[in-house]
Amino acid sequence: MKKIFAFIITVTLSFILLLGVMDLPTFGEAKNPANNEVYEYYVENSVKDTGATNIVSGIILDYRAFDTFVESSVLFTSAVIVIILLKEK
Repeated sequence: MKKIFAFIITVTLSFILLLGVMDLPTFGEAKNPANNEVYEYYVENSVKDTGATNIVSGIILDYRAFDTFVESSVLFTSAVIVIILLKEK
């Protein structure tokens, strides 16, 4: 019964992820989000806005600080869970 339930969950999650991939823009298309004016703003104004001399550090630690914090929290939580699971009893 557990194997059937796990199989159904796996197939369902795979289907949902594939639906999301189908909505991604075509690679190399000029109207892709990666080719918009946001990166131009970051390159032109990041030193002035953030005070950081490194553009990447300014973007990560100022413009996207909350997102970076949440990603760090997820990585920390997953590392703690792996340590707990692998810990000898």
